[in-house]
Amino acid sequence: MNKKDFPHIHFYDQDFVDIYDRTWAWIADCWTNGGSQTKIGKIKFFYYPEKKKLDFLEQVFSSFFLVYSNRIYSASNGLDALYALQEPDGAIRTAYDIETGQAVMPADNPLGVTLPLLAWAEFNLYHKTANKKRVKEVMPALSKHYKWLEANFKMPNGLFATPLSSTGMDNSPRENARYFIDFNAAIAMNALYLSALGDILNDKDASFLYKRDYFSIKTRINSKMWNADDGFYYDLDENENQVKTKTIGTYWILLAEIPNEERAEKLVAKLKDPHCFGTENPFPSLSADHPAFDRKGQGFRGSVFPWLTFMVIKGLEKYYFYELARDSAIRHLYYILDSMHASDHESNRHHSRPTVWSAYQPMNEGKAIWDEHPDWPLPNHFPSNGLSTVTLIIENIVGLYISLPRKTVDWIIPNLEVMGIENLSLKRNMITILSSKSGRGWEIHMESEKLYYFTINVLGKKKKTLPIPSGKCSMLIDKI
Repeated sequence: MNKKDFPHIHFYDQDFVDIYDRTWAWIADCWTNGGSQTKIGKIKFFYYPEKKKLDFLEQVFSSFFLVYSNRIYSASNGLDALYALQEPDGAIRTAYDIETGQAVMPADNPLGVTLPLLAWAEFNLYHKTANKKRVKEVMPALSKHYKWLEANFKMPNGLFATPLSSTGMDNSPRENARYFIDFNAAIAMNALYLSALGDILNDKDASFLYKRDYFSIKTRINSKMWNADDGFYYDLDENENQVKTKTIGTYWILLAEIPNEERAEKLVAKLKDPHCFGTENPFPSLSADHPAFDRKGQGFRGSVFPWLTFMVIKGLEKYYFYELARDSAIRHLYYILDSMHASDHESNRHHSRPTVWSAYQPMNEGKAIWDEHPDWPLPNHFPSNGLSTVTLIIENIVGLYISLPRKTVDWIIPNLEVMGIENLSLKRNMITILSSKSGRGWEIHMESEKLYYFTINVLGKKKKTLPIPSGKCSMLIDKI
């Protein structure tokens, strides 16, 4: 096995394999280190070259696909660059100029606050690297950032009030909202994952305190923001009245594990409803039945953003909607591929590469359009597209879920096809898992350098956990 190569994907649709492989080649151009006068130091981190910024959300999301690079690319350097620029009061701003290290803040967001997703990213890194030492090192920065958020944005009612751009959804039609459902869900999720990181460190105090905060904000969201008649969670205005605009931002609620099963079912029904979020390319940023919804996108008035679609799919997993998660991932990827092929013909004239975009149309192939911003969406925006072309392919389309500390690989196989992964590095253990059809029926072939535990879930009917020894082995699915 070649130790210095990216994992190989096997899938019956070669287009998916091609875009996965191409992504690793493309992102080779997206590495930089901070200017000499910044605190970042000499570390190389992933970024979007056209913007020349160290962007908070881009660093969080890129860590979710860079963990699959077999350590060829660092998944944590961008996060470390953010921690290096943290201010004494705990502030970490929405973006920084790479050359100077100066914070770059949106006009309406003087404190540069954005969705607090660092603890989620670190929890994911821990399960893909098993690096407990890192959790211990980053915990002080995460705790300080949490205190800064509380000191500046927590209101007497226990909810957080922030500017619209803190949600990452700039021109979303939520004019009167003061308490955003997505920002408050992200705060709850931040506390939930800080508590989990406390558990990893065996720090009972941190675990308890953050868990208590989590339940406190969860209770407020459930009591004030849920609308039983509509089966939906809404933003609140200054007077805590619900602002009845349905945006995809509400679905951070699932990742934060806030609704009970009955409420989650109602939220998920809207993801399937073509008049709501169930458009051909899932999931538009604004509900299709809203008067401001636009089929071309117009920014956050209907465009489909890979990072938001990723968020919804990961939320669906929390409530075991694996089939819908997979189906949505496949449909979304076909739209990315179709839009890429459409741009292929144009780009061939200019001898440049095919293009992936930071936003797509919800009902037609092609990039989203925002009339006021002709230079939008961003071309070849890999910080968000890598989520679809790497992470969703491995975790949702092929269906592999990996936890190194637990030494487990779960494979959820929704239909029997030729697929799998080859040469994935699990911390000094290269593994290969492939399914294929032989004369004896469907068979899973495995190769590993060390023992791990493999849970297979076939079509939701058969589930079994087996210890997989080192070396090569295979199993017949019919015999499970």
